[in-house]
Amino acid sequence: MILDRVDETQRKAAKVVGLAYLVAILPALFAEFYVSGQLIVLDNAVETAQNIMAHERLFRLGIASNLGVFAVDAVLISGLYVVLQPVNRHLALLAIALRLIETAVLVVATLSDFDVLRVLSGADYLRAFDADRLHALARLSIGAHGAGYALGLLFTGLGSMVFCYLWFKSAYVPRAVAALGVVASFVLAARTFAVIIFPEVANVVTIAYYGGPLFIFEVTMGCWLLFKELRPGPLPLPHPGRPDGPAAETQSVQGVRK
Repeated sequence: MILDRVDETQRKAAKVVGLAYLVAILPALFAEFYVSGQLIVLDNAVETAQNIMAHERLFRLGIASNLGVFAVDAVLISGLYVVLQPVNRHLALLAIALRLIETAVLVVATLSDFDVLRVLSGADYLRAFDADRLHALARLSIGAHGAGYALGLLFTGLGSMVFCYLWFKSAYVPRAVAALGVVASFVLAARTFAVIIFPEVANVVTIAYYGGPLFIFEVTMGCWLLFKELRPGPLPLPHPGRPDGPAAETQSVQGVRK
């Protein structure tokens, strides 16, 4: 399906989508890479707990950043639906459902971060547990966040793949960019699903391989939508040997009347 027109509502929504793509990147990187890299020490629950207690404000900033990203995601998903539902409403609804599941899962996963703070708060009711147990409980909550985030990424990939397919069908943006989005989204979903069954895959397919292509797509798409206009798809070519277009339709009607 190639559309031959774009209305003003779609154009405005496309600008919102482009801005949302770009705005969400920095807080997401800050929360999931910088904060985690600074505070979480793999296979060392004690040092991780000490880092979080010493830099509680930074940990809370990571939580706030993630919540901000989820709010932007809701705007992004809504904008994508407005732009792409004329292409195929049923697929657009499927995509928005998958992406909303993603956002809901990630919000729930963030609740485990509050459990970490609660366990390490030093409240009187926690004196029944020794320090090692509290540190282990905090590390379990951090692991729960990681598992929830991974599950959310599965739905990110699935929903993004459907949206990118609609971008490709619409010809609103360069099809090479849309095709990159389809492939990148599939790689993200496939890797996440594979890790659920074969955990060792996580050591082979690192984030540079499964997250990098989607990062490139989102930056490219964000810049395109923000600084370019949606392209109305080219009009279908007329059938060889047969007139086409409004004039041909008029002639056909007149012929029938005669």
